[in-house]
Amino acid sequence: MELLKTAWISFLSIIVLFLLTKLMGNKQLSQLSMFDYIIGISIGSIAAECSFEDEHPERMIVAMIIYALSAYAVSIITGKSTYFRKVLIGRPLILFHNGKLYRDNFKKARIDISDFLTHCRNQGYFDLTNLRTAVFEYNGSLSLLPVDSDRPLKPSDLEIEPEQEEIMVNVILDGHINDVNLKKSGFERVWLDKQLHEQGFDNAKEIFLGMADTVKKTLQLYPMEVKKQSADPFE
Repeated sequence: MELLKTAWISFLSIIVLFLLTKLMGNKQLSQLSMFDYIIGISIGSIAAECSFEDEHPERMIVAMIIYALSAYAVSIITGKSTYFRKVLIGRPLILFHNGKLYRDNFKKARIDISDFLTHCRNQGYFDLTNLRTAVFEYNGSLSLLPVDSDRPLKPSDLEIEPEQEEIMVNVILDGHINDVNLKKSGFERVWLDKQLHEQGFDNAKEIFLGMADTVKKTLQLYPMEVKKQSADPFE
């Protein structure tokens, strides 16, 4: 009888865990923020203990639901507020750019120079002069932008000198204009408004993501509302 009860509780906890996981969203381990990781471990531990809880297994299920709802609430908050997104999830940090290492950002990222060099070597960069920019992402991964002359098909092999690319700057996020990024990029509101109107938009509230190219002086816009596809290629 006890074995059947344990089996039933285990089966029920799996169902609850599956539903809660769907609620929180599907993410790979590399995409998890620190908060998501902690919540995932906590829910998994509670689900395992739930199988052996004979007296009050419903308490375990309630605890799992509370953890999942808190993760869901955080995802909603961070999706609507760039400020809370930075506080709760974190933000990318530039560790290396144009031959310079930024020690302050290394401290903020809690990464030492040895770990940084290991990440670089793992992605095939043993010489920092082959890198233009290294960005430490909020999920702990390292994104590397090589210098143009050291890409897989080297322009230097063809005896050409390509124009150096720069990082695209986010000037509009979730319908809000980032005036700090706009100013640092060398642009003004007048330029931004002109770009919006030329691409058929009335204001920034219609834009989900706006990225400025500081080299080509162009603006890539991705609207809030996109027409539904006539056919789903993944069905």
